[in-house]
Amino acid sequence: MGPLVELKRRIQASYLAVMLIWSTTPLAIQWSATKVDFLFGVSSRMVIGLVIALMLMRFLGLSFHTHRKALQTYLAAGLGIFGAMICVYWGAQYIPSGWISVLFGLTPIMTGLMARRYLGEHALSGKRLVGVFLGIAGLVVVFWGSLHFSADAWLGVAALMIAVTLHSVSTVWTKAVGWQGHGVEITAGALVVAVPLYLITWWLSGGHWPEVIPLKAALSILYLGSVATVLGFGAFYYVLRHVDATRVALLTLMTPIIALWLGSWLNEEKLTWMVVAGTLLILSGLILYESGERHGKGAGGKL
Repeated sequence: MGPLVELKRRIQASYLAVMLIWSTTPLAIQWSATKVDFLFGVSSRMVIGLVIALMLMRFLGLSFHTHRKALQTYLAAGLGIFGAMICVYWGAQYIPSGWISVLFGLTPIMTGLMARRYLGEHALSGKRLVGVFLGIAGLVVVFWGSLHFSADAWLGVAALMIAVTLHSVSTVWTKAVGWQGHGVEITAGALVVAVPLYLITWWLSGGHWPEVIPLKAALSILYLGSVATVLGFGAFYYVLRHVDATRVALLTLMTPIIALWLGSWLNEEKLTWMVVAGTLLILSGLILYESGERHGKGAGGKL
């Protein structure tokens, strides 16, 4: 029982870390593009993340595996980081930071459908199905309650929906490979794939280095590169090893609420009563989902 209890605590701690990091990431993404190009912001973030991840691997005594499953995992995770994040950064130019997390809250349905088809998971049945859709209903209420579109806001929404799809594909693909690699190693391997793609994209767009990087942007890029990328993705892939893909995707049901409140508090983004109503729906959905899991069967581990 001892090792199982310790494993459960580690998974819970990692799950909580991912939730908190993902809640702060949308606001940091917008701040990182303060008076600098969004491609510079995301590329510099990933370069910093790769350097720190490689240093952490050396400190932990880890090395890259080169067998087929490891390489497939690096590729699946790396393409997901590149495709999803570049869409998020581009879309963040047109919508409030809280909306980023709100729209990403749609990933449980996308991931669940893919996981059911390709992983044989049955996370979208019974109480769990009702719980997920109740959470999604809460996200819809939050979204429409915050709806103050500018002329180009639909571009941001479209970009985020593409990001949601790519993130879900990457999550299910990584899970399908089934390699039990260390979270830090998977993160580093994914960044080895993603960083060259970011640098090439930045170079093709003109590769402009900003004359001045505001302090807010610099600190945000540093936070995103070190904490959000290395710790966030490392914890995410650790959780993904032990928990079914749909359960991992439910992280995005809670993070929008925290992100919206942070956006309202720190970025003066409007918060309405509908946001509060959406919060209650989402929390109800999570409780119902948990209740359904205790009586149902899942494809992965339990927290």
